[in-house]
Amino acid sequence: MRLLEGKTVLVTGGSTGIGRAAAIGAAQHGANVAINYASSDDKAASCIAEIEALGQKGLAVKGDVALPETASDFVAQAVDAFGRVDVMVSNAGICPFHAFLDMPAETFERTQRVNMHGAYYMCQAAARQMVAQGDGGAIVAVSSISALVGGEYQTHYTPTKAGVHSLMQSAAIALGRHGIRCNSVLPGTILTEINKDDLADADKRRYMESRTPLGRLGQPEDLIGPIVFLASDMAAYVTGAALLVDGGMFVNLQ
Repeated sequence: MRLLEGKTVLVTGGSTGIGRAAAIGAAQHGANVAINYASSDDKAASCIAEIEALGQKGLAVKGDVALPETASDFVAQAVDAFGRVDVMVSNAGICPFHAFLDMPAETFERTQRVNMHGAYYMCQAAARQMVAQGDGGAIVAVSSISALVGGEYQTHYTPTKAGVHSLMQSAAIALGRHGIRCNSVLPGTILTEINKDDLADADKRRYMESRTPLGRLGQPEDLIGPIVFLASDMAAYVTGAALLVDGGMFVNLQ
């Protein structure tokens, strides 16, 4: 079953990690896909090649999500290429691990601008286009288990992920009258570019695996099903919700 047949899906941070998996997964389900990316030209090109190999149309648009004009440009280019926007997957994010007491202001502020401001601008731009189209749509934001728990070296990051989760709750109220659904996914520890250095420590990796009832850390592809579901008509009565995708880590407090 191709759950996104004929739809146009936009994905931020789409050249690597969860964003790349979501973009290719959307194409597997019949969508044309536009990705935003920050710097990895080769990886963005290879993502589009995989989308096109699946028989779908792809578009890569480079830009810094921290800037509001990047969002309006991304949506405009997607509409020029594909005619409309049906789904926005707001995924772009950074997490430069750092201690709290000597956190550089720029590290804190850059994390806020990319993760929180970027999500706001992208979701707002997509929603404006969906409202103009007049037939609804879906927004899926990639939050994190970090919206619910703290992290010693993530004091700049966890508030942004709580903010993204909260943004989807409020946007669900603001946009429900337009038939636009807004939900978030909360990944646990997923093996991506963000945490590859942190998890290079074999002891820490084994510890994180031991905390996960399913016995392994996540892969970006583990997010495809949850994201596609929330983007699809199968979730037609789901809005303002948050779906943990963490192998059970959050509930394993004992």
